[in-house]
Amino acid sequence: MIGFDYGTSNCAVGVMKNGQPQLLNLPKHGQLMPSTLYAPDRDVIANWLHNQLTADQQLKYKKQRMLPLQKGQAALRELALDGIDSDLSFGQHALSNYLAEPDEGYYIKSPKSFLGASGLKQPQFDLFEDIVASMMSHVKQQAELSLGKEMTQAVIGRPINFQGLNGEESNHQAINILSNAAKRIGFKDVEFQFEPVAAGLEYEASLQQDTRVLVVDIGGGTTDCSMILMGPSFINKVDRSDELLAHSGERVGGNDFDIQLAFRGLMPNLGSASLLKTGKPMPTNSYWQAVAINNINEQTAFYSAANGRFLQTLQQDALQPELVARLIQLFKNKQSYQLVNSAERAKVALSETNEHLVDLSFLGAEISQLISREDFAEASNKELQAIASLMHEAVVQAGCKPDVVFVTGGTAKSPVISEFIKKEFGGIDVVVGDHFGSVTAGLTRWSDRIFK
Repeated sequence: MIGFDYGTSNCAVGVMKNGQPQLLNLPKHGQLMPSTLYAPDRDVIANWLHNQLTADQQLKYKKQRMLPLQKGQAALRELALDGIDSDLSFGQHALSNYLAEPDEGYYIKSPKSFLGASGLKQPQFDLFEDIVASMMSHVKQQAELSLGKEMTQAVIGRPINFQGLNGEESNHQAINILSNAAKRIGFKDVEFQFEPVAAGLEYEASLQQDTRVLVVDIGGGTTDCSMILMGPSFINKVDRSDELLAHSGERVGGNDFDIQLAFRGLMPNLGSASLLKTGKPMPTNSYWQAVAINNINEQTAFYSAANGRFLQTLQQDALQPELVARLIQLFKNKQSYQLVNSAERAKVALSETNEHLVDLSFLGAEISQLISREDFAEASNKELQAIASLMHEAVVQAGCKPDVVFVTGGTAKSPVISEFIKKEFGGIDVVVGDHFGSVTAGLTRWSDRIFK
């Protein structure tokens, strides 16, 4: 029985030991594995996953993925001829492989962000399921190495709303992908729990009296809020529906903060704030598409041949063509993730310091950008207001104010964000929990409760 946080930013697994949740050490990653995957060729993902399955699952999988497996065999032969390792990599290792050669291989960060996307064709649906299953299989193997036994029952965290335009249809699609992937790689019993509820369950263990808690979980892809009655009177209940007073959730999370910082704070180095020869402002659509790494359609449009031709014309029309040349380099070398990763590292650094110098030398010699907390706050204004709206929506739905606001999620570590929330709820205690472990711990408690 485990709690499995298949997160937008990180994956983590928890088990109960001596009545308390404990995050497992994943031998290749530590307690947290960044939610990233790298393949030397996208077509080999199905073949790698096939090799991780049991004999019975392999037979079933072959029937469902005959064409991808055939394409993968051809890709494997090409890689072997070139002397390239065909293995997949995950977490920090995946990022390192991508950064070493951004224009080679296949790299994906935060696949959970795409699971609710509308308009998916069956091959895309199958690919996302295989990506999720591959990551889950790797995490499961690592956790079982640490635990020394097989894991067959899991409670998996889910946001209130997955990122998608079609509401419950998007949620249903995402849950199907996660369920199919988890069962394919060996979980026999799979249940889901809202991530803010899970975080609240961990906080509840510390309460000495019944309390109305507004849980604010600022994750990598979404922010979710739940107003919950918690405390000694409710802690042992299996059905908590009567205590769940309100839910709200939206696609705004750590990735969005990173993207906005990359767009507003770093893209001027690539010409986004410059002028055309006509004196008109530079059109910024391609700049936005370049950093929108959590949007399939925007990334597809940016890396299209048509946009490549447009960027060449844009450079000719630019008053500072040398800046647009950097955007063209980013296009040719497929460095979108690298630029957004630079913004993400700046965001993390600004949790400890007021200023951070961002190294952009991968775009050209001696390019850097000084970013301050004030710059980050200004770039994040839209996202902060969206989080405030979600918190107030939950309060309105519940018809009562919270006694305490419990904030969790890695993004909440930023002083810019935590101070903003405190100002929004002046006079009410704001408790900042374990930024990375609260959801996993709560999922673990819930798995212990429902699978016993």
